[in-house]
Amino acid sequence: MHRFEWMIRRGRLVGVSLAVALVLAASGCTTPAVTPTTPEPVATSDVVLASTTSTQDSGLFDVLIPAFEKAEPQFKIKVIAVGSGEALKMGETKDADVLLVHSPAGEKKLIADGFATARNDVMYNDFLVVGPTADPASVKGSADAVTAMVAIRKAGAAGKTSFVSRGDKSGTNTKELGLWVASKIPTPTPTVDKWYLSTGQGMGETLKVAEDKGGYTLVDRATWLSMASTLPGLAIAFEKDKALFNQYGVIVIPGSKNEAGGQAFADWIVSPDAQKVIGDYGVAKYGQQLFVPNAK
Repeated sequence: MHRFEWMIRRGRLVGVSLAVALVLAASGCTTPAVTPTTPEPVATSDVVLASTTSTQDSGLFDVLIPAFEKAEPQFKIKVIAVGSGEALKMGETKDADVLLVHSPAGEKKLIADGFATARNDVMYNDFLVVGPTADPASVKGSADAVTAMVAIRKAGAAGKTSFVSRGDKSGTNTKELGLWVASKIPTPTPTVDKWYLSTGQGMGETLKVAEDKGGYTLVDRATWLSMASTLPGLAIAFEKDKALFNQYGVIVIPGSKNEAGGQAFADWIVSPDAQKVIGDYGVAKYGQQLFVPNAK
């Protein structure tokens, strides 16, 4: 090949290469940049849940509420933890959208009085009689819960111990009063019976007073398991009696500010997903369920 022809061909190749480069550069300049998009925030509304101090003190809401808000991101739960009696009152005044309580008689009355239309079982556990580790009332080995309460009364009247009641019309307080009635002896009162104390507070605070005073009290199993390590002066004195059964129910309040949110929570908490959250809670840490799911 002559040198002249080779130079011509070389020039053509260089020209083609430059043309391709210019085309690629031009196409690169015109390609729009990809901008990452962020999803629109979900509009949320507050749902007022009036519930017991036991569900709060036990730590259940620390796992239950985030699970609900993940499943239903349009709703944010605002928990008001009070005794069941006060929670039911909030239902009457429509200051709550949904209730999670453990006072079966009060729940039935709320519906009978027209403040709600239905309730559903959610979960259960049981109550325990706890007291000083020395058991000055000799409650251990009692035949049943009523016998245990009578033993405490006898020891209290003898100046050996005391009983600390929540005295707040909660589900726990209602159960305690029912046991005194079942004993067929006069229900003790703080004004008449010096051994009988009333805190007017939640379960956690009442347990602390019972330890401080060297007295007995009635407590739900979930709160006891979650607090027992902080109460070395107390121990289980009596348990596992059918009279100590503790059922929780959910009730939507018609006409409340966010009835739709309350209904969403009530529907979710009886769903398989929520029931699994409830059933799994506490097992790894305590070796047993704090609450047993039983929604129908």
